[in-house]
Amino acid sequence: MGEFDMVIGVVLIGLFFNTYLYGLVTYQFIVYHNTKFNDRLWIRAIVGGLFVLDTIHSAVAVYAGWEMCVTNYNNPASLAVVGWTIPFTAVATSLAAFITQIFLGHRVFILTKSKPLVAFLGMLSVLGFFFGVYAGIYSGILNEIAKFGPLGPFVTCWLVFQTSADIFITVILTYVLSRSRTGFRRTDTIINRVIRGAVQTGLFASIFALCDLFSFMLHRNTNLYAMFAYPLGRIYTNTLLDTLNARTALKSLAGGTDVADSEVSILNANFLVFLLI
Repeated sequence: MGEFDMVIGVVLIGLFFNTYLYGLVTYQFIVYHNTKFNDRLWIRAIVGGLFVLDTIHSAVAVYAGWEMCVTNYNNPASLAVVGWTIPFTAVATSLAAFITQIFLGHRVFILTKSKPLVAFLGMLSVLGFFFGVYAGIYSGILNEIAKFGPLGPFVTCWLVFQTSADIFITVILTYVLSRSRTGFRRTDTIINRVIRGAVQTGLFASIFALCDLFSFMLHRNTNLYAMFAYPLGRIYTNTLLDTLNARTALKSLAGGTDVADSEVSILNANFLVFLLI
């Protein structure tokens, strides 16, 4: 293994993966825009805002790679400081996660009508956002990686609360949707697809967040955490856009001509509102 594999190499892997995910975000945004969903203004504002945030963050990520590999070429001393790109990444990722979780929390409320559940989810999301912003700003103040010791508890709180919110959303959606099964093959197929999507997206974000946490805590002398930190925001945006764009296929299944009237009525009672948001 080379001298800089765990310092520069892992960052470049994270930047490459981030660029790939940004391509998916762009594609999903184009699909959303061209489909002409009749969404409310606040949903369209969230989609547009996240796309702008991801565009800015991805540009910052490319700049970080340029600064590390070109501007500071043959200057190993520059690797001892984080500059402003890592603090920006923490803040941008926290914001993307918070917005996505608030949107999914709205879906949880539509399905459950439970204010205590949504309030608990909101608390987890707000705490994750607060500690993420604080950790980002604090890392910029510390600047030198050797001084990052006091940063550990704040990073832990940030990613634990953020991951807890993701898991909570996944569990609640899975539980409620599982109880909505009707016994009809077509409607159960639709519900199973939504459950599978909720589990996959929640699991993917949680795995990356936990990998970011453990790599930061256990490999302080490397930049391994950056391999997971840079793409994490794109995972949240892809989650939200995929959730919105999936409505086209789900509505197509729900409105198929071979679905019995009784099946459609049950589907409408249990699930149609969820498909429309």
